Order: sequence, then C-alpha cells, then structure tokens
Amino acid sequence: MRASAEILGNGGVVALPTETVYGLGASVTSPTGLRRVFEVKGRPFDHPLITHGASSAILDNVGENVSPIARKLAELVWPGPLSLLVPRSDSLDPLVTGGRSSVVVRVPAHDFFRRVVEALGSPIAAPSANRFGRVSPTNAEHVRSDLGHDVDLIVDGGPSVIGVESTIIDTTLEPPQILRHGGIPIEDLELLTGVEFAEASGGSRAPGMLASHYSPRCTVHLAESQAEADEILAQFPTGSSGLIDAPSSLAMYAATLFSSLRACDDKGWLHAVAVLPADVGLGRAIRDRLQRAASPS
Repeated sequence: MRASAEILGNGGVVALPTETVYGLGASVTSPTGLRRVFEVKGRPFDHPLITHGASSAILDNVGENVSPIARKLAELVWPGPLSLLVPRSDSLDPLVTGGRSSVVVRVPAHDFFRRVVEALGSPIAAPSANRFGRVSPTNAEHVRSDLGHDVDLIVDGGPSVIGVESTIIDTTLEPPQILRHGGIPIEDLELLTGVEFAEASGGSRAPGMLASHYSPRCTVHLAESQAEADEILAQFPTGSSGLIDAPSSLAMYAATLFSSLRACDDKGWLHAVAVLPADVGLGRAIRDRLQRAASPS
C-alpha cells in the first residue's frame, strides 16, 4: 500500500483493484501522472476520468455546489459501485475532467484502494486499466496482458467481485440522469431514495458512453434467446466461433462477462455470440456492455 502511494506521489501510474474492474490510477495533483494515464491507455484527452476518494469528503474536495440528491446517494451507497457527476471545483486539474465543468466521483468498496488514497493524501483519478475501447480488466493478469511494462506497478487484489463498472448518475440535473448502467441497479437506487431517475439525453459526458466500447478483437453477435444464438452460430465454420458464457445468475454473469469476452480472443474465435439477459437489474448493465462490444468501431 505504501509503495503504491509513493509511486503515485512521484507522478507514477499504478494499476489498482476495485470491486468493479481494475483501475489505472494517478494522483489528481500530478499532471505528469494524469498525462501518463491517457498516454498508456491511448485515451483521448477530452474523455473524462473518474476521481476516487476514501470517503464522501471527495464531494467537496473536487466538487462544488453539490446537490442534496448527490449527498443522499453518497450517504446511502458509498463505499460502493456508484459514481456521481457533480460540478467541478476550479482547483481541479482540467485533465481529470476532459475540460468539462463537471467531475465524476466515487468511493470504491475495495479497502486496499481506499487505504492507498488515504496514504497518498489526495484523490486518485482512475479509468479502467486497459487499452482504450477494449475489454475492461477484472484481474491483474488482464492488466499485464494489456499494459505490461507501461505501468509502474500492478497490484494483484484477486478477481473483481462485481465485474462491471460503476453506475454513473448525473446529479446536476432534475430529475437525475442515468449516464451509465453499472454495478448497482437503478431499481435499487430508486428504492433507496424514492427518486425516479431519467435515462441520459444528449452527448457523451462520462466514461463508458461511446457507442463502441468494451470490444474484443473478434466480432460479437447478440441474441435474445438460446435458439437465436444457435441459429447465428450455425452460420459460421466449426471452430471459428463460440458462445459466450451466460450464467443464470445476473451477478455471476456480470462478474464473468469481461473474462468471457477476453477468452473469445484467447481461443482464436472470429465470432462470438452472446445471449442477452433480461433488461432489469444488473441485466441492464450486462446488456449495455454487450451492445457496445458488438457495435462497429
């Protein structure tokens, strides 16, 4: 933990485990580290990063004029797989926000990550620790495979237990908008808060909103049923395609999704077929990732 904080404090980049996916972290106070995150990932500089804190104090550390609903969500869900878009503080490096007037913040449930933030003494900006647009990493080996020696340190915290990125809510609007379905279902948030959330309108203003994302090298095809998946598979030569694992448990489907997408490339498939889950609960996040993975780049 101290080694991670020291590297980050000196402008380095560290791959850190979270409960959602592995993140590629840099201190928000280090322009050198922040630039390296973009360069290592091949990420466009106008694509904002999520800023991670150790407690809800992150809202006032990097945000300002934070709305009551943002504070309520933070109190009810953090630490956890929920990110909140709030107005940014003028003191925050615009590299973090892609030049936008807002910042996306989160307190991860992974204890090691929070302890690194505390040891560093500043928030950590961290997108997923993979090449931009590709499949997110849910274990340390995924990070090594993608980024190798471009990263100063890779912390092995075992597999990510949730396996899909955080849910992102824009709390600057009324009603709040869902920018990304993720690790905590919208139904749960609405039950907790008594607030009805709206689907996002307008252009991309948070991570994970591009049409093509989370993409393996093979072509991904989507089916609404096993019968439809079998029909799609029958179109391809034997050995050139296969079915992505789809556990009946939505939690297990989410936890294994990115590993399953990566396995398609490892097996040398040219085509992979996924059966979409129902569009409820965690199924919304799984469908979102698969639809973006299947979208032409």
